[in-house]
Amino acid sequence: MSSINAKPYESAPAARTAFLGLGVMGLPMAGHLAQAGHTVTVYNRSPGKAAAWVAEFGGTSAPTPADAARDADIVFCCVGNDDDLRGVTLGPDGAFAGMKQGAIFVDHTTASADVARELSAAAEALGLKFIDAPVSGGQAGAQNGMLTVMCGGDAAAFDTVKPVAMAFARAFTRLGESGAGQLAKMVNQIAIAGLVQGLAEAIAFGQKAGLDMKQVLDVIGKGAAQSWQMDNRGVTMVDDKFDFGFAVDWMRKDLGLVLDEARRNGARVPVTALVDQFYADVQAMGGNRWDTSSLIRRLK
Repeated sequence: MSSINAKPYESAPAARTAFLGLGVMGLPMAGHLAQAGHTVTVYNRSPGKAAAWVAEFGGTSAPTPADAARDADIVFCCVGNDDDLRGVTLGPDGAFAGMKQGAIFVDHTTASADVARELSAAAEALGLKFIDAPVSGGQAGAQNGMLTVMCGGDAAAFDTVKPVAMAFARAFTRLGESGAGQLAKMVNQIAIAGLVQGLAEAIAFGQKAGLDMKQVLDVIGKGAAQSWQMDNRGVTMVDDKFDFGFAVDWMRKDLGLVLDEARRNGARVPVTALVDQFYADVQAMGGNRWDTSSLIRRLK
């Protein structure tokens, strides 16, 4: 069974690409690039995943990020955090060491705005371009090729990347200079954190009140309370199922980035800080790998 779902690909000139990081997001994203007709060389810290990707999608794998990036016009990346990102870009085996002049590095990791600016400057000094491009849409969005991508960086480089990246995206938008993509992803996570907590409280309240919450969600989902979270996670929250997509550990990492940035820029995010602590409670319950809708477990 394929790890990605079929998507009608818009015609774009074939590009020579690399993809670094074949986790739950990166593997299907790279798969969509290959199925859209682009040449793809992959790198993964665990070589077995790279070999499995090549067996499914074709293309080639490389032993280091530098080797993967060597002939690429565009190098895509999706790893875990700031340190992982530095690990695959910098140093003699890092992608920057292998990239040719004028090539573009596109980072889909949810990382700090500071590391995006740092690596953009490092790339510029080497005659390369860097786009920070975190994604929203979760594992399902990656598998369906329907991610929303928030970008920061050089406008001309963005214009070059966009038609290629639409292989795995439904929206690919430049929001400003380096770091703007990461800051927009923080806005996204702030909005989600408060929304999921509100949905959890609403469902728990309704259950305590003796209501048929699936019926209630069907009704209120046609009104002003409707949201993606309600449509996609409301019923599973009622059913106490939390094995979908985006894990609590990942959300806490993202909210940590938000809180660090808020301390720097003076933004007040009291609800976000509170929900971050609620997610810490879920981790203490053993829910590190439950999806983010598991906030409701605290209320039962």
